[in-house]
Amino acid sequence: MLNDLSTPRSLIATRRSGKPRELGEPGPSPAQLEHILHAAARVPDHGKLAPWRFVVVPDASREAFATLLERAYRADRPEAKRVELEAVYQFATQAPALVVVLSAPAHASQIPIWEQELSAGAACMALLVAVHAEGLAGGWLTTWAAYSDAVRDAFGGPHERIAGFMFIGTPTRPLDERPRPDMAKVVSTWAG
Repeated sequence: MLNDLSTPRSLIATRRSGKPRELGEPGPSPAQLEHILHAAARVPDHGKLAPWRFVVVPDASREAFATLLERAYRADRPEAKRVELEAVYQFATQAPALVVVLSAPAHASQIPIWEQELSAGAACMALLVAVHAEGLAGGWLTTWAAYSDAVRDAFGGPHERIAGFMFIGTPTRPLDERPRPDMAKVVSTWAG
């Protein structure tokens, strides 16, 4: 376990993002990943639409994912240098587990698209908290790949967007505590 996760307060207060390149084995077991995905699906969802989807990229498919990313990257940047392509490969193969979260709004619904997109973001955050509850760490990345139509089309359709690449594993070094906002600057009380 990374920290004392015996209470919901400590679970949320101690969650940290792990840099995907610093997440190693072990990754989640199949049972842990199932628990993580079930927890991630328990988010606010106006209209009960499940306006998000989870696509697990298994280890056996990581090389194919790297090939897809390189093809998409080269299509947008034909002059790409070797170091850039190495970074693309590293992105595809880092951390033991990868889940792609798609925002998949129901456009025919009366529920505003914005609320459906917020639900997808909540699913990403719930996934990270569930990863932490399993004693692992996760990193939520987007980068250029989340905005590439070619990459998106490999996982979904034109009505969907990649909300994030969720990398999961065990930290290979202590997780950093990042600076947190001054609460006096981000919290106020409305006086009416």
